[in-house]
Amino acid sequence: MERPLCSNTHSQTSTHTKYTLPLPLVITINLILREYYCLKILVASTLIDPTFINPQAYVISVAIFCFIMTFLWLLVFACGCHQNRSYWASADVAYHGFAALLYLSASVLLAFVTIIFSQGSLKDTLTYKLDVAAVVFSFFTTLLYVIHTVFSAIRWKSF
Repeated sequence: MERPLCSNTHSQTSTHTKYTLPLPLVITINLILREYYCLKILVASTLIDPTFINPQAYVISVAIFCFIMTFLWLLVFACGCHQNRSYWASADVAYHGFAALLYLSASVLLAFVTIIFSQGSLKDTLTYKLDVAAVVFSFFTTLLYVIHTVFSAIRWKSF
């Protein structure tokens, strides 16, 4: 049974038509917006020192990869290409679980670099403060991916 992009729900007592978006689409839009702001902070805070083994290039790569893939995922769900099939729900769980794992590893590496910066003379610089903000938003984005994975798993179990 196909599920339309916008469901038309009629109430018995009201003549108004209520349109709602599917939950995966709403959560994915939320992820895109949060990840966009996290990506802006990550790019602004990047200080890659060639003499120091700096994992921030990995962090930026993860952020850009997840942003592009989540945007493509949003387009698939927004266009209705998934046709509400169970294998798309399992792919949704797999992708967002993988993205949560990638973001968690990037967040831990970014926090490690920020701790190293805090022990040196860079603690009072703008770069350090931007790194702290990037760590917070990176962990927040990780949390959003985990929440999306949980809701996708619940949806997957309903098939």
